[in-house]
Amino acid sequence: MSELDARGLHARVVRSQTGRAFVRVINPHATSLAENVTCRAQTAHSHRDWYYWWSWGERMHTAQDPAGAATKVARVLAAVDD
Repeated sequence: MSELDARGLHARVVRSQTGRAFVRVINPHATSLAENVTCRAQTAHSHRDWYYWWSWGERMHTAQDPAGAATKVARVLAAVDD
């Protein structure tokens, strides 16, 4: 989560009632700007690749590049004045 911290975002791991974990990311300068990010595998033909996923179920970024994923989250959660 240091990649998110480095971009000025607050993040914490939350475990849902079903036991599934996700990261709740909040822009502390505009707390209505928030996102829940999960990390899970997607099985391709002969292998499994891990990805970060947006809360609406769209694949965001490869899990091998947390900095790239953090940049995308920061862009989405940026306040107009940022």
